[in-house]
Amino acid sequence: MDYILDGLKAALELIFTLDREMLLIATVSLKVSAISTIIATLLGVPFGFVIAIKDFWGKQGVITVLNTLLALPTVVIGLLVYSFISRRGPLGSMGLLYTPWAIVIGQIILAFPVIAALSLSATLGVDKRVRKTALTLGANRLQTAFFVLAEGKFAILAAIIAGFGRVFAEVGVSMMLGGNIRGFTRNITTAIAFETGKGEFALGIALGTILLSVAFLVNILFQHLQRKRA
Repeated sequence: MDYILDGLKAALELIFTLDREMLLIATVSLKVSAISTIIATLLGVPFGFVIAIKDFWGKQGVITVLNTLLALPTVVIGLLVYSFISRRGPLGSMGLLYTPWAIVIGQIILAFPVIAALSLSATLGVDKRVRKTALTLGANRLQTAFFVLAEGKFAILAAIIAGFGRVFAEVGVSMMLGGNIRGFTRNITTAIAFETGKGEFALGIALGTILLSVAFLVNILFQHLQRKRA
């Protein structure tokens, strides 16, 4: 029991003194997760919007696949991306493996279905009269899309926040593609696993506290946006 209390005490000391290594690890996590979420948003929101408003053969199948990808394990994504960017893979010459960009690629794949599926749901939830009214008033397709997205903005923001929360707390992609390199690709989740394995509970607890705090704030914001949508 003493080692747990000592670990908590040392963790609080690291947090309040803004330990350099702890901040570096947290910065890597926030930076990589933010970049991957932004790119996944630029891909996922338009994809979900188009799937929602277009009628085409196989639409239900696409939606089913998209919903299935929501449960895709992070280690499977890590394995797939690793096979492409490893030295013997088709993209091996780019030297992406064990870099922050490798993690970004994996996290984009992880966040995309979350943002796309929730954006699709948000678009379907917008009153159909909004689109018809915009077209009646002479709006072109791009303007009409803007009005529909503006109407569902809170739900779409919630989708983006959910995507960020999905990638910020993952460990499989980061460990397999980033390699947990100190000061370069080591983020909060991989550092917690590494430090706990070494028996260094103080830094692990401090990073876990930061991870839980960010997750808590993300969930508060997500619930706030969902209430606004309702």
